[in-house]
Amino acid sequence: MSALYDTLEGRSPAEREAALFGALVQQIAHAQRHAPAFAEVLQGVDASAVTSREALARLPVTRKSELLARQQAQRAEGAGGAKDPFGGFSAIHYGARMPRIFASPGTIYEPEGTARDYWRLARALYAAGFRPGELIHNCFSYHFVPAGSIMETGAHALGCTVFAGGTGQTEQQVQAMAELRPAGYIGTPSFLRIILDKAGEMQVPLPTVTKALVSGEACPPSLRDWFAARGVTAYQCYASADLGLIAYETSAREGLVLDEGVIVEIVRPGTGDPVPDGEVGELVVTTLNPDYPLIRFGTGDLSAIMPGQCPTGRTNTRIRGWLGRADQTTKVRGMFVHPGQIAEVLRRFPQAARARLVVSGEMANDQMQLHVEVDEASEGLAERIGDAVRELTKLRGEIVLVPRGSLPNDGRVIEDARSYK
Repeated sequence: MSALYDTLEGRSPAEREAALFGALVQQIAHAQRHAPAFAEVLQGVDASAVTSREALARLPVTRKSELLARQQAQRAEGAGGAKDPFGGFSAIHYGARMPRIFASPGTIYEPEGTARDYWRLARALYAAGFRPGELIHNCFSYHFVPAGSIMETGAHALGCTVFAGGTGQTEQQVQAMAELRPAGYIGTPSFLRIILDKAGEMQVPLPTVTKALVSGEACPPSLRDWFAARGVTAYQCYASADLGLIAYETSAREGLVLDEGVIVEIVRPGTGDPVPDGEVGELVVTTLNPDYPLIRFGTGDLSAIMPGQCPTGRTNTRIRGWLGRADQTTKVRGMFVHPGQIAEVLRRFPQAARARLVVSGEMANDQMQLHVEVDEASEGLAERIGDAVRELTKLRGEIVLVPRGSLPNDGRVIEDARSYK
């Protein structure tokens, strides 16, 4: 079979650029007509004139925080059902064209349309070595967040069968893998490590699990080598609930190749100004998905353009992968944690003054501590705060109560102290 998923991956850069910007003209006009938020954001923009990266760079960047704010405002105004819970960003509405809705922490609601491989993950699965007719063990969450569906729809488009493993229940995951004999795993790298450790502890061999597509958190070379030593070749992809697939790793192991359905820019953090190739900046992505037409969407993630093309024959631009966050929002065990969630925790406890979330440990072994200033630690306060953190972030964390005034007065709410080596 071909080393490439389709002919799009082998196009000349000039051919690809012409196709992308030809589609972009139509996408902007479509967003202006059918997505009220972009009718406002792009008011006065002549869609037919946005035919180059220079023209695209003159459009405003819409960041996740703005998407969230618009959704929240619309929900508040639309208690009677008159307003749009998607904040005007979706071009489709409840009914046959929107079979599912998902929620990301924040809370941001994302629509799923009916297009085959709606999130465009089949390309990344193919690059990771998966082929039609195989069984894939999917350990991304099917609850609230779209991660499980993102991977499942891609696997179905590729012609694979999926076991909906979801998260947790490690012994049952091992048993299912041993009995169903899947060709590989998709999920976070940290959970794959837990499963393989548990299989070793149970003395249950998993000989068929030889490949993996991992995402949701970093997979450093040390962890990739750990998997390889156990017979699993793991590849990474970079995707989001808003945009679907953005970039994916190939057998060359040289950065991540951009997906064929997005236009990616690297801009100076806090601005919309593109930086020179090679310079680290924020990833700004424009998707060509007509159902959820995000134009210049600021991901908050840092990366950089790599020179040259992938040795596998894929001619699209490559990025260095995830290099951190352009803002304080961070990802813990595959879930985004926002400063606004920490603020909501504090609002529930009047006796708490300030808080600082510290994420530490090595990747695939995240530890989360919330340091909270209080005048007096009443009985059970830490446990109640911990319950609120779990409710709002869907993550467990240790609560450390500290005296008022002891946290640094630097405005930082989330500190990422993990090692990325």
